[in-house]
Amino acid sequence: MNTTTNKLFQLALQAYNNAYAPYSQFSVGAAILSTNGNYFYGCNVENISYPCGSCAEQNAISAMIASGDMNIAEILIIADSCELITPCGACCQRIKEFSTPNTIITCCNLQGTQQQYTINQLLPNGFALKELKHD
Repeated sequence: MNTTTNKLFQLALQAYNNAYAPYSQFSVGAAILSTNGNYFYGCNVENISYPCGSCAEQNAISAMIASGDMNIAEILIIADSCELITPCGACCQRIKEFSTPNTIITCCNLQGTQQQYTINQLLPNGFALKELKHD
C-alpha cells in the first residue's frame, strides 16, 4: 500500500471498529481523502428500524461536506468479508456526486487485501446534474 492508501486504511479501520451494527453484525468503515488534502471517515450506524440506518460511505461523505470540503480524491472501504465488498448502489451515487469519473475507490478486507476501481467502473451510467431538466 502506498502512504495515502495506508492512511486511509488506518482511518477506515478505526471507523470500522466504532461501527454500530448490532442487527446485521456486519461492520463497515470508510475513509476519504478530499481534493483539498483532508481526511474524513465514517462507519455504518444501524437502527432497529432498518431503513433508518446509514452506510459508512454516507457518513464519511457527510463529515467531508460538514467540514466544507466538496470533492473526493480517493475513498477506501473496509469490511470483514471473504469477498471484497463494493459500495451499495446508493453510496456509488453519493460518491459520484462528489467525485470525478476517475476517483479511486479502494475496497479492502481486514487482512489488507484490496481491489481498486474508479467510480465510473462501479457506476458507469450514474445519474448526473445534466439529466435534470431546468427551465
